[in-house]
Amino acid sequence: MAALAAADAPAPAGPAEAAEAAELTRALSRLLPALEADNKLGRRRALEALQRELEAAQPGPPNVADAAVAFQGPWSRLLLPRLLRCLNDPAEGCRALAVHLLDLGLRRAARPRDALPRLLPALAARLAGPEPTRRPSPEPCEELRLALVQLLGLAVSLCGAALAPYLDDAVRVLRCTLLDPFAAVRRESCACAAALARATPEHFHMQSESLVSPLMQTIAHQHWKVRVAVIEATGTVIQFGNGKSVDDVLSHLAQRLFDDVPQVRQAVTSVVGAWLLELRDRYSFFHKLIPLLLSSLDDELPKIRESAAGLWEQIGLQWQKENEEDLKDKLDFAVPPPAHYPLQESRPGLGCRELVFRNLSKILPGLCQDLTDWVAGTRVKAAQLLAVLLLHAEDHSTQHLEIILRTLQHACADEEPTVVHSCRKSAGLIGTFVSPEVFLKLILSPLRKSPSACSLLVLASVLEGCPREALQPHLQAVATELAQSHVCQASENLFYLEHLLLCVQALLTVCQEDCATCGLQLMQVLVAILAASSTADLDQKVQGLLALLAVAEGLDQPQDLYQKHMDALMEWVTASHSDWTVYSAELAQFSVLITQAGPAVGEALQYLVPTLKSCLQPTRDPQMRLKLFSVLSKVLLRAQETMDSQGLLHNHLQTLVTHILVPNLQWHAGRTAAAIRTAAISCLWALVSSGTLSAEQILDVEGALMSQMVTTLEEDSQMTRLLSCRIIDLFLQTSGDQNEPEKLVKVYPELLKRLDDVSNEVRMAATSTLTTWLRCIRNDDSKSCYQNSMQYLCRELLVYLDDPEPAIQDAVLGVLRESGILFPEILLQEAEAVLHKLRDPAPCEQLLQYVQALSERP
Repeated sequence: MAALAAADAPAPAGPAEAAEAAELTRALSRLLPALEADNKLGRRRALEALQRELEAAQPGPPNVADAAVAFQGPWSRLLLPRLLRCLNDPAEGCRALAVHLLDLGLRRAARPRDALPRLLPALAARLAGPEPTRRPSPEPCEELRLALVQLLGLAVSLCGAALAPYLDDAVRVLRCTLLDPFAAVRRESCACAAALARATPEHFHMQSESLVSPLMQTIAHQHWKVRVAVIEATGTVIQFGNGKSVDDVLSHLAQRLFDDVPQVRQAVTSVVGAWLLELRDRYSFFHKLIPLLLSSLDDELPKIRESAAGLWEQIGLQWQKENEEDLKDKLDFAVPPPAHYPLQESRPGLGCRELVFRNLSKILPGLCQDLTDWVAGTRVKAAQLLAVLLLHAEDHSTQHLEIILRTLQHACADEEPTVVHSCRKSAGLIGTFVSPEVFLKLILSPLRKSPSACSLLVLASVLEGCPREALQPHLQAVATELAQSHVCQASENLFYLEHLLLCVQALLTVCQEDCATCGLQLMQVLVAILAASSTADLDQKVQGLLALLAVAEGLDQPQDLYQKHMDALMEWVTASHSDWTVYSAELAQFSVLITQAGPAVGEALQYLVPTLKSCLQPTRDPQMRLKLFSVLSKVLLRAQETMDSQGLLHNHLQTLVTHILVPNLQWHAGRTAAAIRTAAISCLWALVSSGTLSAEQILDVEGALMSQMVTTLEEDSQMTRLLSCRIIDLFLQTSGDQNEPEKLVKVYPELLKRLDDVSNEVRMAATSTLTTWLRCIRNDDSKSCYQNSMQYLCRELLVYLDDPEPAIQDAVLGVLRESGILFPEILLQEAEAVLHKLRDPAPCEQLLQYVQALSERP
């Protein structure tokens, strides 16, 4: 101790130093009394004179040490006490000069630490007052508060460890100035706090905790430079202080990772990295600090990502070196990266991987909770961090797989696309590193109980990351599970269907030709998606996957898939047809099959026709019957390419007509029944006009349905009336003059009524049908049976020569000319009788000329 005291004692001054000190003392003695003047102008002039004296007396470089020794005595005895009293001067200018002189004095003094017993209490009194938390500070001028904090910083830098006895005063000042309203004061206080921590490491840890609270109150300051200063100061304060404070600052630092200013995020990254490298208790805080640093690996700024990656590599190497004995086997027998390691990723070092693996169980619970946070930014960071952790953990994530998958399924429903993208990346890494036997048990089990779009998205992402050789043994099981009705028919929600499609896409992309073993199941899923789809975009994606599946099965085109699997698909779909309603998923799938399968439909008539017969009975759901008739009419329009592709439709024609069309053409009250009749008529028209049926088959259909066609001419639906006219016309064209007179005479009165129809299209169709009807009359002895009918027909038709529609006039005129060929006398008689009654006799006159010309022919 004596030796230490001798070392600290001032060295004896030489003659030159003594003389210089005496001269300075005399000069100060002349100036110092003026500092006690009553007016501020006198005090200010005295301070300015002191400033000139001190600045003029500054020695050159060779004499600095000697001058400092000479200056020490007058400075400590005379100048310092009076300048400290001037800090309380009521005049702001005097206080500013006093601070400046104190700065000059500290810099010139040989032993600036000698000033600390007086300087620190004075600064505390001026900046903090008796209670550090009192606001405002005793010093009202913000520029002076900044100068005083800078003076404290100068004392710290000049005195170093000698400041330890006065640590209480220094910390009390900083606790107040860290919360100062002036941003520059806060920044300077942060720098001063960091310097104080470095200067007094042996004592600072006892006081460091008291600075944490004001630092954390300032960390969200509106000025980004203040935020950076606070973060850097916090790093130093905790580095040299009490490590327990890490828990108090972690949440605040985590929030700064969301800062819009990159410098702030860089500061957090640097501080956390330094702690992981140098903090004394860092092993206790690895699980809390690692997530903060790894979060910066996904920062939007490349510079921050590179900085974080560099720090993380150093941390891993340092930890690996410190634990070399423990890692000896892993270092000596290093396991190469998996052959299917993600190409876009570089494998972290052993130390980094081990650090994550050993702390993963402590990190995951909080991370999973952050993934459900109400703040979107927190969820984004948490999702990105999870992917980084899984990349480090590799197959060690297996023991945590249940909680990870449960969290991913929840997070995949997030409205933020970035969260979903990161979760899909995490799921892909699970597929890469974890055995399918393990993850499929954990994914498929909840999928069976409660299918959801999120579960399917996780499954698809896991399958995408899985290597082909590992997934191949489980391919059949996955495809079978997806094809179960409770999965592929669970929802018509677009997201659900898209994610289900992603599962199929993953299987086809990963397993390729191996998918031929489960082609039927994948077809069932794709048909189910098409049936539930409501967007053209989704339909297009399904068609693309059908093409992939065709390639996997060695087929030329997607249409061949239906050809190969049609019987099995129809059996699968129609198994429950007796229970179908319009809302049944199987009905929609049935519709997709018969409209998409093309020629394959003709090979499955043994399933198709019985199903239609059962579902189109009048006792079944009307809306379902409407939908089926609509689908059936589309197929029958291309019957040669669909239902009759194999030339077997004639075997089922009687069933189609007798058991399907006839019951649904019978009249029942109600709009729905009328709509069904219209749909049935449309199917009949598609059937008879498709060119599939022979003349004999059309005649068979006519025999069964002609009477009902005549009845449907009276329907309220314009479409029904129009199609009825066309069907009768076709029937008459096919039968020609083979019809018996008693059957033909029952047809034309109903056709005549259609000439009064509200629709001109129906009226035109009726005139065309009447022309065909006239051509069916044989020019033989049976013609006499039609005389009365022809007289009535001509009389009625002549009225329409006055129709306001020229097209109708011309069409009726054509019918009358056709009748004139058979019965010119009757037509001539009736035309002459009405000629004078018509508003425009010209058409009638033309008709008379035509008939007279016919009569003159030999």
